[in-house]
Amino acid sequence: MIKKKRHTAKFKFAIALEAAREVKTLNELASHHGVHSAQISLWKKQLLENGEGIFATPQKKDTGLQKKLDELHRTVGEITMERDWLKKKLHMHL
Repeated sequence: MIKKKRHTAKFKFAIALEAAREVKTLNELASHHGVHSAQISLWKKQLLENGEGIFATPQKKDTGLQKKLDELHRTVGEITMERDWLKKKLHMHL
């Protein structure tokens, strides 16, 4: 049984970047790093197709969650104000 070798994202990125620079051939890179040339070709393709994502503006995720959090903060503020007002009124009548 052949055990698959797992590579880190950092390793894949470095190899794909080397391949994109085209200083060495895919076969040279494959021989040097011990990775099949088809795999390097796939990593290079992924880098070139998805590389712009590095510079993309992050999108707000789950705005519903943020709205709920804002609502809870507002409610806590209102309850705190009511509690303080009630404390003040209670002390005035004692």
